[in-house]
Amino acid sequence: MNIPEKLKYTKDHEWVLVDGDVATVGITDFAQSELGDIVFVEIETEGETINKEEVFGTIEAVKTVSDLYMPVTGEITEVNAELEDTPELVNKDSYEGGWIIKIKMSDSAEADSLLSAEAYKALLS
Repeated sequence: MNIPEKLKYTKDHEWVLVDGDVATVGITDFAQSELGDIVFVEIETEGETINKEEVFGTIEAVKTVSDLYMPVTGEITEVNAELEDTPELVNKDSYEGGWIIKIKMSDSAEADSLLSAEAYKALLS
């Protein structure tokens, strides 16, 4: 299973790439494999400021629909437009082309409370 060291993780199986006060968010390789074939990603919260651990959207697979949770508090500044026509990018390339949102973090120190790759691996075992 692919768990890149450079990323942070949540107990809800989102990954976070922090770059200054911007966080790019997607779901982990583990999450996409558990969900199966992803058919739709719905994010209607672009431009909104949402608190950490609140739902920001949903991801729909052939067998289920799952909520997506904010890893940090902030404003959703961008949604990956590619996912509208090709949601399967989340399955094929969950850590690069399959990113879901970008957040302007309200408090970048919140990212310090996210899981390291090692801690996320331990959560899965």
